Amino acid sequence: MSRWTALLLAGQRPGVDPLAAHFGQQWKALVEVGGEPMLVRVARTLLASPEIGRIVILAQEPEALLATPGTRWLEAERRVTLLPSQASISHSVAVAAGSLAAPWPVLVTTADHPLLTPEMVASFLAGVGDADLAAGLVERRTLLDAYPDNRRTWLPFRGGAYSGANLFALTGAAAQNALDLWATVERDRKKGWKLFAAFGPWLLVRTLLRTFTVEAAFAAAGERLGLSARAIVLPQAEAAIDVDKPADHALAETILSKR
Repeated sequence: MSRWTALLLAGQRPGVDPLAAHFGQQWKALVEVGGEPMLVRVARTLLASPEIGRIVILAQEPEALLATPGTRWLEAERRVTLLPSQASISHSVAVAAGSLAAPWPVLVTTADHPLLTPEMVASFLAGVGDADLAAGLVERRTLLDAYPDNRRTWLPFRGGAYSGANLFALTGAAAQNALDLWATVERDRKKGWKLFAAFGPWLLVRTLLRTFTVEAAFAAAGERLGLSARAIVLPQAEAAIDVDKPADHALAETILSKR
């Protein structure tokens, strides 16, 4: 049954986005991969996913993103809604999630994830269960076995190191506590130790010493926030490849050409 709302983050930070500038675009979400804007590729994937009932596109100027020939069809798609984003990712999600436009439960993903597939969406959502909050991850061996030259930010735990898959599930209002915390550490999202430091010294020390598995670390972090949190490790290497720089773009082009 289609029941999830997908929040599709298509904004960008203030100033010139390096990837957009490299390809002569104003908006990163409109950079083409495999002949289509990244925004379109992700939106098509979400529309093709049986679990997704509606999509809300969040961007500073969502109407501008849909004013190009390649994206204009999204404005007429009855399952797609446009909303202006807020000053930060955490605030944008907090305002939209659970609203009339984006009722619970909510899947959050990004427009720079053009390799996303319905199979990845299904794998991720199948693992959410009764958690208030869940995050998708890919283990380092999974990614490097398939793409040994790809560079990611890794979070080390007992049993492996993990990179984010730009997939998050928020199943109800209890997840608001996590969004409030995210607002305080958003600038340091690439620095794993700072993320876990926000949960207190005990969790930070155990994480640095790698006495926690990733599942145990997420469960402990959720407990600190008064909610249930779950790490969902995905089997698809491509789930960890978002397009932030020209090397990512070249890899994504290669992968798409082989699909």
